[in-house]
This record gives sequence, C-alpha cells and structure tokens, in this order.
Amino acid sequence: MVIRNRVRELRAVHQMTQEELATKVTVTRQTIAAIEKQDYVPSLLLGLTICQVFNVKMEELFWLGGEKDGK
Repeated sequence: MVIRNRVRELRAVHQMTQEELATKVTVTRQTIAAIEKQDYVPSLLLGLTICQVFNVKMEELFWLGGEKDGK
C-alpha cells in the first residue's frame, strides 16, 4: 500500500509551481516532486500544512492506494 495524493492536481488548479508550494510549506522543491511521484510520504505536519495551503481536508488530498506501480 502507498499513500496517493492530489498535490500535483491542486497545484495546477492554484497555478502554483513546485518551488512556490515548497516555499510556502518550508521544504525543498525536490520534496514536493517526490511527494507528487509517491516516492516520499510526508509527515503528518507537512501533510496538514499542504492541506492548509490548498484549504482542503486531509482525506481530500491524501488516501491509501494500491501498489506503487498502480496495482
């Protein structure tokens, strides 16, 4: 199981770059890229901070998914 997310989608809706989001949540652009690719699971604090930026509930942004390769 992996944690899936809508970070890339919401960034596009808000017309925000990875760098801009990273600055808002005080991480690197590479961290945002890794989260979007499901290569990195953010801490609870980082996840909640990203939710706050997009003004969404945690379950609207993150959910449990299948295998990383899409199964």
